[in-house]
Amino acid sequence: MVGKRQSSSGSSSSFANEENQKLRCSCGNYAVVRSVKKGPNSGMKFYNCPLWPDTKCEMFRWVNQSNPMEDLQYHVLEKETRICELEYKQQCKDDKIKRLQLKKDNLEEDVQEMKNEVYAMHVEMMNCSRNEKNLSMALVFSWIFFAVVLFYLNF
Repeated sequence: MVGKRQSSSGSSSSFANEENQKLRCSCGNYAVVRSVKKGPNSGMKFYNCPLWPDTKCEMFRWVNQSNPMEDLQYHVLEKETRICELEYKQQCKDDKIKRLQLKKDNLEEDVQEMKNEVYAMHVEMMNCSRNEKNLSMALVFSWIFFAVVLFYLNF
């Protein structure tokens, strides 16, 4: 698989470092790293069969090109990381919901207590109003009684 890069016939080879010691061509030989000498990919390095061009082995891979298994492992790692991030965000949201629910419950209790206090004050105010009316009536009757007593004493 060449991708967008093009290979050129002019290349040089070097025996591989640790990375390509693990990489073997279809002939069973360890791949060598070659450099493109001509063309648009000049200077790019690639793995190739050490017997090339004297063999029909078609082993070719750019040095910085990853293999499909590495790509899949990378995508799996990305997805697992994304899942962990989303789980963390969800846990944070769940915790926030619990805190807000507790706060809401406390506020509802406070509101209910305030309603009870307002009702008690309303009852007390009505009792005070009733007492005020009774005292006013008692005062009026006492003045009337006083006036009647004065009227009888003067005659």
